[in-house]
Amino acid sequence: MVDLKDLRENPEKYRRGAELKGVKVDIDQVLRVDEQHRSAQREFERYRAEQNEASKLIGKIKDASEKQASIARVADLKWKVKDAEERAKAAETLVQPLLLQIPQPPDADVPVGKDAGDNVVLYRWGQPRKFDFAPRSHIELGEALGILDFGAGVKIAGSRSYFLKGAGAELHQAILRLALDLMVYEKGFTQMTVPVLVREVAMKGTGFFPAGREQAYRVGEPDETGEDVRYLTGTAEVGLTAYQMHEENEAPRISEADLPLKYVAVSTCFRREAGTYGKDTAGLYRVHQFDKCEQVVVCRNDVEESKKWHVEMLSYSEEVLKRLNLPFRVIQCCTGDIGVKNASMMDIETWMPSRQNAKDPESGYGETHSASRLYEFQARRLNLRYKGADGKIRYCHTLNNTVVASPRILIPILENYQNADGSVTIPEVLRPYMGGRERIEKGK
Repeated sequence: MVDLKDLRENPEKYRRGAELKGVKVDIDQVLRVDEQHRSAQREFERYRAEQNEASKLIGKIKDASEKQASIARVADLKWKVKDAEERAKAAETLVQPLLLQIPQPPDADVPVGKDAGDNVVLYRWGQPRKFDFAPRSHIELGEALGILDFGAGVKIAGSRSYFLKGAGAELHQAILRLALDLMVYEKGFTQMTVPVLVREVAMKGTGFFPAGREQAYRVGEPDETGEDVRYLTGTAEVGLTAYQMHEENEAPRISEADLPLKYVAVSTCFRREAGTYGKDTAGLYRVHQFDKCEQVVVCRNDVEESKKWHVEMLSYSEEVLKRLNLPFRVIQCCTGDIGVKNASMMDIETWMPSRQNAKDPESGYGETHSASRLYEFQARRLNLRYKGADGKIRYCHTLNNTVVASPRILIPILENYQNADGSVTIPEVLRPYMGGRERIEKGK
């Protein structure tokens, strides 16, 4: 959520930010309702002060008629206090949903653009493999080797579903364990196991609602309190970021000395993929259920520190791909492609031979990672604050990034490590997680 004080002082900043992100929001309406709330609140406080003062004077008045008049005035002020309080609460109730619709303005260094077509390639690593045979897609390889079964997945769970079998399931677990070991034992992150079925407050707090609601699976029907409704999360970011969530009037539990908080989790993720009808319907690229190793950092309220962590977290994902020896490129996402909550977002796209279009040599890269910095946006919604060394209370900054997501990462592994006989060489770094096996072969 944006800073309401900053919105009042710099409305054009938020108008421009929404425009750059392609989000329709009426900033003037928000400001009007906010002023109604503040005006009613000022009236409430003034009338309550007058009521308290008048009530104190009643006992000192000796004249009966004057006392009766004072009692009548207190009664009138009591009604005015109640009326102003109700108007203030009603306006505040309207302000909060409107604030949730305002996107975080993109940072100045984010390229302006409408969609992913306007994203900018920052740099590349590795060279795409040149085959001396006709390479197969991961679908062809997986089905021929008996390690992927899409037919059974669709029959049991519907479109965009799959089974991983034998060495396919082992490879899936191996890559997740590699990522987790890197983050916990080498990078010093705290490993967490998080809920994947959460309340609406967690989805709103992390910025996945209200924008993005169509991507989440809802579980349960609301009762009179709404507590029976839960949502399946599309990333461990929800649980990791909301973990330190504070109640509205709760004192901060975090001190500056505790920061940064570095969390990592592997969780099963669920996405409806709404709006992608007809896109990547076959294979492992765009599925409804997957597993992901996600990293979250909660740091001090410092823009430069956030930027430093953004680059650092992205480097961990790059390290995973380098250890797998998979070619990739890093993308700076444009204003129209970074979503409502991000100030900046960088993606990693990994080389997937089957996605290459002969007319476009660059088309063989597919997104596998996404790293975001969000400054105070999530912290304000979650009331995630810390006490500074100077005694002041500040909102934290939050960042998140994919360490690795599977089974999508299996696409470049299978396709880049395939052999002419249809077998697949297991990347050396994954072999310790697969009993020392070096190749995946049919029936073995």
